[in-house]
Amino acid sequence: MAALVPANNLPAAFRNNVIGAFPNGAAWLETLPELIEECASRWRLSVEAPFELSFSYVAPARTAAGRQVVLKIAVPNAELSSGIEALRHYDGRGAVRLLDFDRSRGFVLMERLVPGKMLASLEDEERATRIAASVMRMLWRPLPPERSFPTVAQWADGLKKLRFRFGGGTGPFPPRLVAMAESLFAELLSSSESPVLLHGDLHHFNILSTEGGGWLAIDPKGVSGEPAYEAGAFLRNPIPSIFTNPRIQRRRGEIFAEELGLQEDRILAWGVAQAVLSAWWSLEDSGDGWEAALACAEVLAGLLRRSTEEER
Repeated sequence: MAALVPANNLPAAFRNNVIGAFPNGAAWLETLPELIEECASRWRLSVEAPFELSFSYVAPARTAAGRQVVLKIAVPNAELSSGIEALRHYDGRGAVRLLDFDRSRGFVLMERLVPGKMLASLEDEERATRIAASVMRMLWRPLPPERSFPTVAQWADGLKKLRFRFGGGTGPFPPRLVAMAESLFAELLSSSESPVLLHGDLHHFNILSTEGGGWLAIDPKGVSGEPAYEAGAFLRNPIPSIFTNPRIQRRRGEIFAEELGLQEDRILAWGVAQAVLSAWWSLEDSGDGWEAALACAEVLAGLLRRSTEEER
């Protein structure tokens, strides 16, 4: 049995996200109750009330045999397909295990992580950062030759749309920060190490606890890029309290450099560039919610400048 949700009773933020991100988002939302029912019938699921919704409908469920699973239903799109391919490649190592999927319908069935506590719930910031680093180590591996993933360079190209939208300007974004992000992307991309398969959105809310005290990632984007890129999403979270604290951000950079053998300056540089890009994506998709990412970019930019000055 499916826990059907009337199309007109979905959270407003979820509706706005879907409509803003997908041209057919409004029509898809109207069909969502039927899609949930289709998945319940296909996999013989008892679907429960959904988790907090963002851009996809995600809900806990149980199979006829009583197994706890997670059902994800999304508007079929390239990002969803890349995420599915990433889960297939990870095959349960470092990430939740994929059980079944139908990319043409936007259906994904995964194991449910228990107890499933988010990394954001940990009060020990240093421990949380080291756990994130350990998950990164498990996830990173050579790109599979038989599958194609978007690249960090392709993601960075999205920032060009900001200039186009504002006639060469930067709209509500500080021109200095946008110019800095553009320069950093060019510099970092031209000097990148050999790419690996990255999660692409690895932060405190996408790392969950498992039985036995372990931690695994959920919801990978699946992107090709150098390892240092991966820390950017973590530096932008959790919103709104910690990521604007310079002391904590500096320590995060030090821990990632220590645990992963990366250059701290490079981690900070990727963090600045990605934060500006993330702000643009928020503005592009929904028209709001971009201020937090820019605030993070300002803090990381200050740390990067100080770090550079200390080296001189």
